Amino acid sequence: MRNHAAYRKEAPGKGKENEDGFMEDSSNNTYRVATAELRAFVERFERLEAEKKDIADQQKEVMAEAKSRGYDTKVLRKVIALRKRDPQEISEEEAVLEMYKEALGM
Repeated sequence: MRNHAAYRKEAPGKGKENEDGFMEDSSNNTYRVATAELRAFVERFERLEAEKKDIADQQKEVMAEAKSRGYDTKVLRKVIALRKRDPQEISEEEAVLEMYKEALGM
């Protein structure tokens, strides 16, 4: 019987794939795993990891180019983070910051 996770734990063992695509042991103690489905999930995740690395490398290149053109990349990253946030939330935070600065004589 196959459950939602496509495996059933009975006990570890070595075996071969049956006609349903599950790995089985010759004994009654078996990990039942849908091999092809599991492999597809792992390979999909690995492809996404590779894409994520490629994108991170491209982002580093953009920042290096901005830096070479004289931009402050620390401030640039802050601007990018601010653009992701709600303008109302930013305004409230800036108002509180100003209030604190005034209270401290800054």
